[in-house]
Order: sequence, then C-alpha cells, then structure tokens
Amino acid sequence: MMKPDQEQGQHKWIALIAMSLGVFMALLDVTVVNVALPTMAEDFNTTFGDLQWVLNAYTIVFASVLLIVSKLGDMYGRKRMFMISMVVFVIASAVNGMATSLPVLVVGRAFQAIGGAGLNSLSMALVASNFDGPSRGTGMGILGSVIGLSTASGPLVGGYLVETFGWPSIFYINVPIGIIAFYLAFKYVKETPSYGKGQKIDFLGMILSGGALFTFVYGLIEKEHNFDWAWTDPRVMSWLVAGMVLLAAFIFVELRKPNPMMNLKLFKHANLVGGIFVAFALGAGIYAINAYLTTMMQNYMGYSAFSTGLHQLVMSIWALILGPITGRLGDRYSKRWLIAGFLGLGVVAYLSLAFMLSPNMTFMEIVPGLVLLGISNAMVNPLVNSVGLEGIEPAETGMASGILNVFRQFGVTVGIVMLGLTQAHNYESYLNGHWNGLGLTGKLSTELHDVFTKVSAFGGHEVAFSSRMSALPQAKQIQDMVMAAFHNGMVATFLTAGAIVLVGAIAAAILLNDSKEN
Repeated sequence: MMKPDQEQGQHKWIALIAMSLGVFMALLDVTVVNVALPTMAEDFNTTFGDLQWVLNAYTIVFASVLLIVSKLGDMYGRKRMFMISMVVFVIASAVNGMATSLPVLVVGRAFQAIGGAGLNSLSMALVASNFDGPSRGTGMGILGSVIGLSTASGPLVGGYLVETFGWPSIFYINVPIGIIAFYLAFKYVKETPSYGKGQKIDFLGMILSGGALFTFVYGLIEKEHNFDWAWTDPRVMSWLVAGMVLLAAFIFVELRKPNPMMNLKLFKHANLVGGIFVAFALGAGIYAINAYLTTMMQNYMGYSAFSTGLHQLVMSIWALILGPITGRLGDRYSKRWLIAGFLGLGVVAYLSLAFMLSPNMTFMEIVPGLVLLGISNAMVNPLVNSVGLEGIEPAETGMASGILNVFRQFGVTVGIVMLGLTQAHNYESYLNGHWNGLGLTGKLSTELHDVFTKVSAFGGHEVAFSSRMSALPQAKQIQDMVMAAFHNGMVATFLTAGAIVLVGAIAAAILLNDSKEN
C-alpha cells in the first residue's frame, strides 16, 4: 500500500500534467491559427486583412489581462482562478469551432485569450507552490519545456488538424483536452492561500495596467501590418504614446495604494529584473523568428504547413528532451551562467544560419543552426522561469510569474515588428539596387516594381513564380532576383535576432545572481 507521502509525491506530478496541458493549449492557440487562415478566408468569403483580427484579438487580449489574472490568483487562490480560466477557454474554443461569421469568431477569440492568459500565468505560479526542494526545479523545467514546445509546434499541430479535419478542429481539440485538464486540476492540484483576503480589488490599477498593455500591443500590431508607415505616423505613434501615459499613470497610482495590484518593490529583486530581460530576449529574439522561419519554409522552400512543422521538429523537439533536466542542472550549477551561456549558444545558432543561408539552400544546410537554436531555447526558458521567482514571497509569486510572461509575450510582439522591419528594409534595398538590371522599361517596370514592393518578402516568391510572370522574357532574372532579395533580408533578420539574444545573454550575466536572497 502506498504511503501518504508517496501518494502526495505522485499527486504533484499528475497535477503538473494538468498545468502543462493548460499552458500548452493557451500558447499553442497564439500561433496555431496562422495555418488555418487560407481555409477560413474561403469559408467566410473575406480577406486576409480582415482575418488578421482572428490573430490580433487573441494576442492583444492575452497580453492585456496576464497581470490581472495573476493578481486575482494571488488574492483568491491560484487553483480556483486556473480552473475558472480553463472553463472560459474551453467554452470559448467550442464557440469558435461553431462560428459561422467572422465577428463571432473574433469575439470568441478574445474570450479565449482571457482564459488562455490565466492558464499561462497561473500554471507557473502553481508549479512554484505545489513543488518544493529539488523537485521544484524539475517541475519548472518540465513546464518550461512545454512552454517552448507549444510556441514552436503551431505549424505542425495546426497543419495536421486543418488538412485532416478542417479549421474548426483547431478549436474543438481544446474541448476534450480542457475537460481532462480540469478534472486533473480539480483532483490533484493543491490550492494556494487567498493572500488578498480582506483586501479591496485595485480596479483602477487593473484598468490602467490592462489599458497600457492593450495600447502598446495594438500600436505595435498596427506597425507590423503596415511596415511602410513611419513610427511617427499618428496611426502608430498615438497608440504608443497612450501606452506610455497609461503606464506612467499606473506607476503613480500603485505607489500610493495601500494594497496595490502590483507591488513595485518586486523590481528590487535582481533576479526578477534579470529574468525580465531574458524573457524579453527569448520572445523577441527566438520565439518571434518562428514566423519568419515558417515563411521561408512555406513560401520559398515549398513545404506545406504540416511539412513545415515536421521540419521544424529539429528545433522544437529539444524542449521535450532537455526540459526535464534543466531544473536539476540549475540546482547543481549557476543558473546565471547557464542562462548566459546557452543564450550565447543561440547567438552562435543565428551566425550559423546567416552564414549557411543562400538563395538555393537545402534544408540540411540549415539544420545545424536550427538544432543549436532549439537547444538554446530548451535550456534557457525553464531556467529563467525558475530564477525569476527566487526570493519572491509566496503571496506575490503569481504576480511575479505574470510579469515574466508579460515581457515574454511583449517580446514576441516587439520582435515580430523589429525583425519584419529588418527583413522588409533589406529585401526592398536589394530589389531597388538590382531592378534596373532587369532591362524592363516604362509602365511595365513601374507596375512590377510596385507589385513586388507591396507584396514584400512574404509574397514575393508567389508573384515571381506565377504563370503570368513566367511568360515574361525576363522571368528567370526576376525569379533569381527575388530569391536573392529574400536571402538578403533573411540574413539581416537572423543577425538582428542574434543581436537581441546577445543583449539578453549580457543582461543575464550582469543582472542575475546565484544567491536566493536577492
């Protein structure tokens, strides 16, 4: 017969399954929809521009409410809020699968993001409170590996489901998984104390924090979809300025509240501040690159959505292999130097990718860089989750994990914009520098140049290799030029991502420390 302590030890690992399923679904749904957009466009008879709101609604709301649900979990019990988030996520997923119009789907995605934010943020805090001793590092490592895998596996999972069962299946699949996770959480996850018992909810702080994140992310998304707009364009700048004003107001209010939504003294913890820099670097430098790797593989190397996901396994599989051991390594060796060192490995990965890239590249040529990048992510992500919470009081673990998650997700949004601007600038510079060499003249030259500039690197290959373009005498020259322009843009993109990761490595080495009293 199993002893009580053995049974309790077994229960926490089953609880980890529930938390892992929750965070996997929440983060997978950030990227899984991308591969379904063409099918959705046909079913809803709408444009890709309108469908972007299926993505944007989730991204914006997800980032905006992360801190709010983290605080509510600290105040009223993280298990309770985790389970409520699961219910919201599952119901919204079912509504999305049944959606017969785009507005219904967009609203459903917004509600799904509320649930997803709770699952993502509270899962980390629950692992911290349900595990202790050496097992805590292992639990954090496993959860970190799930976070890394979920972010990278969207094309694989989404591609298979869409090609096999249709786009509603990417939402319906959440229902049975969510029900299982809800049951496991209900039975095996230990509840945390209601640290905010007797306190009033800081509604003003929640409104200001959510508003600041909403406006920042919305402004960045506007820039992402309109690379030709200047940063000073009112359609971008007004949102970013509003975000800064709301952030300043949030800080002003929180400093004067007896029981604020966010205790700003948290930022006195060196490891949390260092973890913020690393989490941002992971989002902007590693997770954001997935969008551009997917474009490269699908639009320029000719892989289907599902095949792209399969090929990216050489990068994403390391999260499953290495995640469970990172906690043990972090308990034995310096987390500070492990994080800095493996971020340095990510820099090497990007240098390898930039060096091996060519207009006629094969997949095997970029495998070494992808493998190194996957190892870097698999090692760093679990460690930063663990080190960022060291020294944080139990009552504020949820908020601290929420802060780390906000900066990771905010980093993804910033990274997509910055890497996109880098790619677009270098792609267009190459086109402009080589356009006259095509021998095109007059109206045809102007029209074609406008077309390739408008579709950018994302659609350049499709236009260059279209049947209409192939009929031109200069078709081969145009195709070679577009491939070279994309190569030029991707090299710059990889180098920019490497620079972001390098900054994260330097920040880890300077800001993190190995003492748990920070």
